[in-house]
Amino acid sequence: MKLDFELVPDSCWYSNLRSILSRAQWDFIRKDAYARAEGKCMICGRKVARLEAHERWTYNMETETQILTDVIAVCHLCHSVIHIGRTQLVGDEDRAIKHFCFVNKCTYADYIKALARANELHRKRNEVSEWKLDLTYLKRYIEE
Repeated sequence: MKLDFELVPDSCWYSNLRSILSRAQWDFIRKDAYARAEGKCMICGRKVARLEAHERWTYNMETETQILTDVIAVCHLCHSVIHIGRTQLVGDEDRAIKHFCFVNKCTYADYIKALARANELHRKRNEVSEWKLDLTYLKRYIEE
């Protein structure tokens, strides 16, 4: 799927680059993502006036490590799909469903299946009580 859910393990909620880095460091990284995006969402390709920075993480279950792999610029609708749990809480799931189906050229049934897979992966990741953090990705922003 071009656009998918990225459910963060519960123990990692509210742990993001904005809370770890200084304001200036975060601004530098997010503005780099915006520049790479050239005014378009890096997922759906829509040209939008305002982009949002999204951190991409992978999870190594063997080492119990949360790994930062990228920071991308996305439109609000794609970001709402990615963080569907929050979107459901604020009552905006209908718009997210429509956007998910439009971007992925799929049906509502496909949406439900993808959400079930994401929830199962989330459940497995929640079996890890504390994730180690790998921020090696940020080395690209450090001059040697």
